[in-house]
Amino acid sequence: MVEARKLSPLRIAKYMFKWLLIAGAVGILTGSAAALFLASLDWVTDTRSKQPWLLWLLPAGGAFISFLYLRFGKEAGRGNNLIIEQIHSGEGAIPLRMAPLVLLGTLVTHLFGGSAGREGTAVQIGGSLSEWFGKLIRLKPLDRKIILMCGISSGFGAVFGTPLAGAVFGLEVLAIGVISYEALLPCFIASFAGHLVTSAWGIKHIHYAIGEIPDLSWLLVAKIFFAAVMFGLAAFLFTQLTRACKQVFSAWLKNPVLKSAVGGLIIIVLVYALGTRDYLGLSLPLIQQAFQEAASPLTFLLKTFFTALTLGTGFQGGEVTPLFVIGATLGSSLGGLLHVSIPLLAAIGFVSVFSGAAKTPLACFIMGIELFGSDAAVYLFIGCVIAFLCSGRIGIYEAQKPHAFPLNE
Repeated sequence: MVEARKLSPLRIAKYMFKWLLIAGAVGILTGSAAALFLASLDWVTDTRSKQPWLLWLLPAGGAFISFLYLRFGKEAGRGNNLIIEQIHSGEGAIPLRMAPLVLLGTLVTHLFGGSAGREGTAVQIGGSLSEWFGKLIRLKPLDRKIILMCGISSGFGAVFGTPLAGAVFGLEVLAIGVISYEALLPCFIASFAGHLVTSAWGIKHIHYAIGEIPDLSWLLVAKIFFAAVMFGLAAFLFTQLTRACKQVFSAWLKNPVLKSAVGGLIIIVLVYALGTRDYLGLSLPLIQQAFQEAASPLTFLLKTFFTALTLGTGFQGGEVTPLFVIGATLGSSLGGLLHVSIPLLAAIGFVSVFSGAAKTPLACFIMGIELFGSDAAVYLFIGCVIAFLCSGRIGIYEAQKPHAFPLNE
């Protein structure tokens, strides 16, 4: 009888109304900030393409941002990991200055040519704004945990235009193999509101066509299984190389300002040695090409190295869009080798490498359906799950709790 009273219709209605207001407000705040960020990111990307000489300022830009974080960032410099740790422990705080710092830092990185993404920026903006709003309305500790999860979901859903994946990502990213459903409704409301608000500000998201989906067959499943293993290994390579770059450069160059300047110089040398700027910034044209024709097997390796070097030397930005590029180009090259539809394997790689690196197979599977449609659901699921299993025990988020990983024993 006690449990029945706890789940009375009135209690449920109060809970739903409460989080409709709170999570909706988080979505509005984060969606508006994400719209500003995405519009600014488009502007700096366009400016860099029209002004190639800006690449020469990459060392100075990296040094400037590292100085700002060294002088004013404090805990904000820990980025997404700080938000995840706060949800787990509830101790400490997420400073509001995280939002403007990561916004400025990411824009500087992309303006001058660093290879980075945008998800980390949106998630940190969502986390810092939700923390500020939670303090404003004086939420209890458990509710603070939920509102931070809402911040993650709204940032992710808004920046990629995938509200369902955003809702699940905010739940799944906290611990490998464990999902807490206590925040499912609030995260969905926040993610959906963030997406709607971002769209209302006029932000458009790129869509990729995968064409006709081939019929299910054992041979095709075997080929996709093999490709998924490759996607998992690509995710493992990205995670380990990024972590190794951080450790090596931090040990070699103790001063963060000098470390970023040296990283910028190395990127300039690589650009002129290779004779291409395809691997700078988000590299979205590489994804578009991957869906149209078979990519070179070297493309995903070079994007991996450029991004690991950029993030490993202290530049700001996310990992997810580079992971999309790595997955799509690897899938595209495997499509030509395996004689499988190139757009189909590019789409599977798009979400599967991210699944392995972020340890969020369910969110990535849902993202695949939102981006590419449900006709390829079986193939997308195989890719996301197998890549997750083959990508190692630790992902790009060091604060994730790695318990319940199926291969721990």
